[in-house]
Amino acid sequence: MARVKCEPRPHSSYNALARGIEDAVRNSGQAHLSLQISIRELGEIAVVAINGRLVIGEASERLHEALRALANRGLLRIVVNLEGVPQIDSSGISILVRNSITLLRSGGGLRLVCGPGRVRDALSVTRLTEAIPTFDSESAAVTSLS
Repeated sequence: MARVKCEPRPHSSYNALARGIEDAVRNSGQAHLSLQISIRELGEIAVVAINGRLVIGEASERLHEALRALANRGLLRIVVNLEGVPQIDSSGISILVRNSITLLRSGGGLRLVCGPGRVRDALSVTRLTEAIPTFDSESAAVTSLS
């Protein structure tokens, strides 16, 4: 990641601009854009917590690979926690739908955890919340698979 150092000037507008540039460079790095996936197993249920933007490209593919790997290991009941996802696009939604169908056909199921906000709005507009049970809490989602 590039590092920008701006020397302060006597004018406050310059200082504000310099701070803004430093913040923009710091926040535009790959770490900000990367998707983090953590997996916990609760008996025969896997809980997949996602942090980061679930959008086209590497992020969606990484989630697909993680969900497929769990299914290949025999973990067919999966909760995907989207609380740490600030943005989802059609590619991310497609990954959830495809994996839900695969799990259902194999005798398992997929549940989503997503509170109010932009991601929940996107899931509602696309009617995904009608196709994949979606809960406000992880414990409720886990209980629904028990």
